[in-house]
Amino acid sequence: MMILLTIFMMGLGSYAMRAVFILLLSNRSFPPSALKALEYVGPAVMAALVMTMLLSPEGGSAPRVNEWAGLVTAAVVALVTRNHIYVLTLAMAVYWGVGYLV
Repeated sequence: MMILLTIFMMGLGSYAMRAVFILLLSNRSFPPSALKALEYVGPAVMAALVMTMLLSPEGGSAPRVNEWAGLVTAAVVALVTRNHIYVLTLAMAVYWGVGYLV
């Protein structure tokens, strides 16, 4: 019962932290410099996800064929569509598909 209560409280705390910023900042405008800096959050997160995928938990190893296939797919789709949702969807589909076949 204590574990369930802990999970519930952590979820409530996480939701509250996000909701407070939305409620407090909803009627204010951001300065242009902050908006410009926020444009780089998406690509930085994508780069962090790709590097995490390529490195093993042990500290590093050569990427396997399914990882290279997903990475190449992500690069091509990003250049063609410039849409993060398409990049993530297609690259993960190729990654899992090649991983299943190999």
